[in-house]
Amino acid sequence: MARKKFEQLNLKDAFLFSAALEDPEACRLILELFLGHPISKVIVHAEHSILLSSDFKSIRLDIYASDEILAGYNLEMQNKNEYNLPKRSRYYQSELDIASLKPGETYDHLKPSYIIFVCTFDPFDKGLYKYTFENRCLETEMALGDETQKIFFNTKGTNPKDVSEELIAFLEYIEDSTDLCAAKTPSETVHKIHNRVKELKKNRETGAKFMMLEEWIKIENKDAIAEGQAKGRAEGRAEGRAEGRAEEQNRYSSLILHLAKDGRNDQIVNAASDVHLLESLYQEYGL
Repeated sequence: MARKKFEQLNLKDAFLFSAALEDPEACRLILELFLGHPISKVIVHAEHSILLSSDFKSIRLDIYASDEILAGYNLEMQNKNEYNLPKRSRYYQSELDIASLKPGETYDHLKPSYIIFVCTFDPFDKGLYKYTFENRCLETEMALGDETQKIFFNTKGTNPKDVSEELIAFLEYIEDSTDLCAAKTPSETVHKIHNRVKELKKNRETGAKFMMLEEWIKIENKDAIAEGQAKGRAEGRAEGRAEGRAEEQNRYSSLILHLAKDGRNDQIVNAASDVHLLESLYQEYGL
């Protein structure tokens, strides 16, 4: 299957979704639309927006944000149902809690948090555009009061009477982020987000990052296939290569985490194609 060009991406594509929401105003507008209440200001923690798995089998593109009332938000786009979203939401919740509680602080300092998944499929097969979960007592339906919510949006919902027309228009735009789709709705929010998307698609640096990320994925997939074939031909030698590769992957993964923590996302992409920069960063972090 041919890969999409950067200019052809829709908001459902994880890279564009993450890039668009790194803009605080776009992130704020989308959160207001999703949650249904005003949000005055949002701080986007861009250093958390690109994370690679330690075994290099997947790339996670999401957004972590906070607002003036100290609520935390984690937003992620999902295009494939891997039937693990409930457990993933639990894991992401724990990540937010750990990040929000500083050493020495009591549990009272834990801030309200929202784990938000935007799905291009129905994650629970009930036909809803929006599924909202919170912890409640099974016997009395009393809310636990831990100030956490897990919300799942479904672009293919079938209950238009239960949600706003603006939300439906935005969920449609997620799948078809074109001028034509944006023009179909009077929503100023959708129009503002579409303007942000158009700006990104004209940005050469963002386009270059996308191409580098795509190339990195392609190389990793190719190497994984080659390694698997080699293992089939020579189990012993393949195991040795796998051990060496695992050691290098752990080293590279540690570098990625250091760079992400320090807010150096541009060098995450650049180091994937620049051997000299990669070695320099290894030395800088003592890896």
